[in-house]
Amino acid sequence: MFLKNCWYVAGWSNDYKAELRPQKILGENIVFYRKHDGKAVALEDACPHRKLPLSQGQLSQDTVICGYHGLTFDGFGNCVDAPTQRDKIPKRAAVKSYPVVDRYRLLWIWMGDPAHANQDDIFEIENFDNPEWGYTDGGVLPIACNYLWVVDNLLDPSHVAWVHVTSFAGGGTDDQPLDLEKTENGVIVSRWIYDQPASPYYKDLLKFEGNCDRKQHYEMFIPGIALNMSIYTPPGTGGPGKPAVEKTYVNISYNFMTPVDETNTQYIWFQHRNTDPDDKTISENMNAGAKMAFLEDKVILEAVQKGMDEMATPNIDLGLDAGSKLFRLKLQRMIDQEKTA
Repeated sequence: MFLKNCWYVAGWSNDYKAELRPQKILGENIVFYRKHDGKAVALEDACPHRKLPLSQGQLSQDTVICGYHGLTFDGFGNCVDAPTQRDKIPKRAAVKSYPVVDRYRLLWIWMGDPAHANQDDIFEIENFDNPEWGYTDGGVLPIACNYLWVVDNLLDPSHVAWVHVTSFAGGGTDDQPLDLEKTENGVIVSRWIYDQPASPYYKDLLKFEGNCDRKQHYEMFIPGIALNMSIYTPPGTGGPGKPAVEKTYVNISYNFMTPVDETNTQYIWFQHRNTDPDDKTISENMNAGAKMAFLEDKVILEAVQKGMDEMATPNIDLGLDAGSKLFRLKLQRMIDQEKTA
């Protein structure tokens, strides 16, 4: 079901403090905390004695003390104290630890073999430190569905014409043909739409008036990171291979899908734009609009999960599903290879 040897977003870095924070990722119960030096720790949330969650214990001097019999574990999962038998700490008294890294305002976690964890493999966010780019605070949204339904949704430019009528919809989003491209780490579904009105979400953000050429670029990376890029440029200046002009507007929505378990997903996002880096009002309005749209997705996707679980007749695929089917196939092959290894 899940690919283990890769980096997932656990959450926003500023949500992890010097306190015990339980969380489930890929069906595994984990407890997070920060040490006095600010470094994050992630341990299996279960004492090896009777599996009481360590998150029900207490944090003391960068160690976790189990709330049942006081077994104490350091940030590497080693048992460093056993109050009831200090002269003989059980050799098997250890808990799994997970590599974690703070980057891009996010806390990343490696769920597989720690020996394979390479920080250089963390997904790169271009222009993150570019002072000419503005960004939104973003958000986090629990969705009661399998993460692959969210992946499907984020590889489907067409759904905006029906689900996001007041935000991301616009002329051509319902019937223009889609281009599909394989990449080393996933797939891209995209299309250019020419000389059409801008979508409601972007209309007041553009640096020009009237119709536009618009690109919908929906790219998915293994294991479930979506880069959805919207390009708006004056009519006649857009199209494959054409360079950006002075008034070209680019907004990238970064979307991180972390499976909680088989039927629940943690969805984290933020927007990154090539204009107005210091305009907080724009950032707040964009964030509010994006949250409204993603709540619309949540309603649909939770109903999809329920419908697929309870279907009485077989479901079908449409042509617009080509990108998500290709991504799922690639991901499943990697999962199978990982299991075999």
